[in-house]
Amino acid sequence: MFTLAHPSGAGAAGPAPAQAGVVEVTGGQGDWQLTVDGQPYTVQGLTWGPAVDQADQYMPDLASMGVNTVRTWGTDATTAPLLDAAAANGIRVIAGFWLQPGGGPGSGGCVDYVNDHDYKGYQLYLMNEWVGAYKDHPGVLMWNVGNESLLGLQNCYSGAELEAQRDAYAQFVNDAAEEIKALDPNHPVTSTDAWTGAWPYYQEHSPALDLLAVNSYGDVCNIQETWTAGGYDRPYILTEGGPAGEWEVEDDVNGVPEEPTDVEKRDGYRAAWECLMGHEGVALGGTLFHYGLEEDFGGVWFNLLPGGERRLSYYEVAELYGGGSPANTPPVISGLTVGGDRTAVPAGQEFTLSADVADPDGDQLSYEVLLSSKYLDDNGALTPAEFTANGDGSFSVTAPARPGPWKVYLAARDGQGNIGIETTSVGVVPPPVDGTNIALGAATTASSHQAEGDGAPFLPSHATDGNLQTRWASDWSDPQWLQVDLGSVTSFDHVQLVWETSYARSYQVQVSDNGSDWRTVHEVTGGTGGAETAAVSGSGRYVRVLGTERGTGWGYSLYEFGVYRS
Repeated sequence: MFTLAHPSGAGAAGPAPAQAGVVEVTGGQGDWQLTVDGQPYTVQGLTWGPAVDQADQYMPDLASMGVNTVRTWGTDATTAPLLDAAAANGIRVIAGFWLQPGGGPGSGGCVDYVNDHDYKGYQLYLMNEWVGAYKDHPGVLMWNVGNESLLGLQNCYSGAELEAQRDAYAQFVNDAAEEIKALDPNHPVTSTDAWTGAWPYYQEHSPALDLLAVNSYGDVCNIQETWTAGGYDRPYILTEGGPAGEWEVEDDVNGVPEEPTDVEKRDGYRAAWECLMGHEGVALGGTLFHYGLEEDFGGVWFNLLPGGERRLSYYEVAELYGGGSPANTPPVISGLTVGGDRTAVPAGQEFTLSADVADPDGDQLSYEVLLSSKYLDDNGALTPAEFTANGDGSFSVTAPARPGPWKVYLAARDGQGNIGIETTSVGVVPPPVDGTNIALGAATTASSHQAEGDGAPFLPSHATDGNLQTRWASDWSDPQWLQVDLGSVTSFDHVQLVWETSYARSYQVQVSDNGSDWRTVHEVTGGTGGAETAAVSGSGRYVRVLGTERGTGWGYSLYEFGVYRS
């Protein structure tokens, strides 16, 4: 991992350590301030991503950016080193307490806030334990109860029951705030949710909260209007924010959300901050998202320094917060395109990626191309692609073997710890096969098929219907087979198997004239799935694929089984 220096110009002596003090929300309607020992304090923050044991390494960098606050989502016995490192660098922490179903849309862990008194009691016990442990720590700025749970409850309940649960949750947040403040009167308490639609619940049921909080991205500039229209009687902070997220942008031609460019992300942080701070006397600052190191799908979308390498957004936030000017800045990628029809890139074959890449400092650049199947199987990992840099701003890239929508990433590094990353997508399709698919629409049977599950039943006929959106799936055992009846003895010269995630590591293609006596005409060991095409000389009325070793813990699953005759 790249070791961070301090490009934002922190002095050699470093920032003054934070001192324990009294943090208050002062003032009145429309003229509030956050103060620390009576001195005005605007939250200039970032959400915290690295592991706690890396706090000593990264807190000096945050301080050099002008950051005075970090936000966390959980507080427990592991939090002490983070608080220590923050305080040593003049940074304070919005210390969170996680409640289910945290995380908003798609979150899990449903809780019955109306009736589950054991859960609520245990969470209050934990909050009291850690507030008691850290309330005098100079690194604490305020306490934050929950994250996006009011929105997340929609995944657990609906209708009148959803409203009852949301009311009960907000009442529980109020109970937590009262207990925290009784134990620690020197730090404010807030609660975060994912949209300002949560604020009416807090307004009605959570009077003990000192201020409101919200996570908002593309909608940040509408918060002020919402606050005014809602007639709220407390100030607020932004606890996550930045450029538009994947849920706020349009899909491209491959059905993949169009990720903002590095330049658009940079500008998105500035726009979010300026809109937030334009609400004078009400918005008390915010923690933008995200000071994280992950290099996966979400990390590339939001992290200021994936893998420890700085992006345009990193320097933009440092400038917003008064950090020093950088000595070197990242490469800028623009005009990223895919040659030809990017909705129909043959699996395993080359396609061309082109871009304009400029480095403001004239540094020599190195490149990497990465792929993500996020919108194919919800896997957020990025994997390196085979590619050749052609020296003219274009790259010859080998497409994935597995058909479907793939995100493609071009990364440019300047050797100075900076990176530029741009994304596009390709729709990968099975490579064309010469001849006629004589299995298309033919009678198809199998040793088993899954009758239950999302999208079930997964019938044998789905593997010969010519539709890559349907599939056959077997039981989760070995061996399994799928058989096509061609109607009469017929010769063929190619087969193509288009596997879903559940592929065969070992299988045989067999033929039979009577459906009982089988001859093997093609065998694979060490298969890797995707779209497998092979020249196979065979003849028979029946053709089957016999899976003998699964490549996953699931069964066998084929989008298509094609048998071709030239």
